[in-house]
Amino acid sequence: MIIGIAGCGGIGSNVASHLVRSGVTYLKFGDFDRIESSNLNRQFFFENQIGLFKSETLAKNLKSINSKGNFDFKVIKFDRNNIKTFFNDCDIIVEAFDKKEYKVMLMEELFPLNKIIISASGIGDFHTENIKRKEIGKNLFIVGDFKTDVDNHKTYSHKVSVVASIMAEIVLEKGGYYEK
Repeated sequence: MIIGIAGCGGIGSNVASHLVRSGVTYLKFGDFDRIESSNLNRQFFFENQIGLFKSETLAKNLKSINSKGNFDFKVIKFDRNNIKTFFNDCDIIVEAFDKKEYKVMLMEELFPLNKIIISASGIGDFHTENIKRKEIGKNLFIVGDFKTDVDNHKTYSHKVSVVASIMAEIVLEKGGYYEK
């Protein structure tokens, strides 16, 4: 089972951290962005890493959790021409984009391939009581409050972490990592 993560910011970096801490030893992820000081309130990065590429730095941080892990990363800006190729070998894909147009692009390009997709919707604002997990068919899962867009609401570490934790739980469950 190969797990891919599209985006290495608040959702992506935290899902990756949760998965590695849960025993997942191989992840494939990509992002083109660099770490900014404004990211540190909710992302798995540190002050001395400001200015570095998120995907490369995430791989290094995950190695600090499990030095034997294999973290296949690329500094990449996903588009319709490269997203299918990048995630072609992945069975589960975590959608961790900030922008709606990237979320739509991922869904349009990857959903028809019958891969399991786990997405976030509504991670802005402070409150966590309305976070839900929705299953749409057998291959699409969406986690969030479905209302508080990050364009209109500030993001907080605890809410991003709760959503990322639930997303990681779905990966573990659907990927066969969960021991009953």
